[in-house]
Amino acid sequence: MNSIHDMGGMHGFGEIPYEENEPVFHAAWEGRVYAMAMYTPVGVPGGFRYMIEKMAPAAYLDASYYEKWMHARTQGMLEQGAFTQKELDEKIEFFKNNPEVMPPVATDSNRVEKALKAMYKQQPADPAQPDPPQFKVGDAIRAKNMHPVGHTRLPRYCRGKRGVITHYYEYWWVDDTPPAGEEHAIEPLYRIKFEGKELWGDEAEPNQVLYIDMFESYLDRIA
Repeated sequence: MNSIHDMGGMHGFGEIPYEENEPVFHAAWEGRVYAMAMYTPVGVPGGFRYMIEKMAPAAYLDASYYEKWMHARTQGMLEQGAFTQKELDEKIEFFKNNPEVMPPVATDSNRVEKALKAMYKQQPADPAQPDPPQFKVGDAIRAKNMHPVGHTRLPRYCRGKRGVITHYYEYWWVDDTPPAGEEHAIEPLYRIKFEGKELWGDEAEPNQVLYIDMFESYLDRIA
């Protein structure tokens, strides 16, 4: 997706602040949003990240990290019919007018145990491995210059750039937004090394390199 949501490599946003001993969550509501995103059984049409990238650019830049998560989960539940916009607006208005009221809290220990198991469960690649890998470590590649409508994990700043495969991860589900009615594809996943000058030109720092994990469909072979 070509928009403000693909900010990698862009200039003009100022210095990145680093918070020493940063907590996992800065407020209790962030933890609740995380739980909603991970364990709400209602899916997000088009994928979680794609729903975030449908935010208006100004709203996206103004929102915090977990506000974007909350937007994606809320919009997903609206589109799936879990509740209506009217019901959501009424609930928001109620808590604005009654800030002392706490939302209901679930205390079912079985649900907590199930959520914790899901959190730490490993998700192995599909054993079917539909196609043999087309590349190997050491191959020179060029990232495709592609501009999909939905979400893609191929950063805009490396499209059309040359790199070298340094690691093969085996197979994984492609995170790109699949066509309507289709499941996410399963492809070989590689780590690609890009030289800084290839990405940024002569302004790159000396000896700078960048490693990016990329799916096979992102890559073209260089002879």
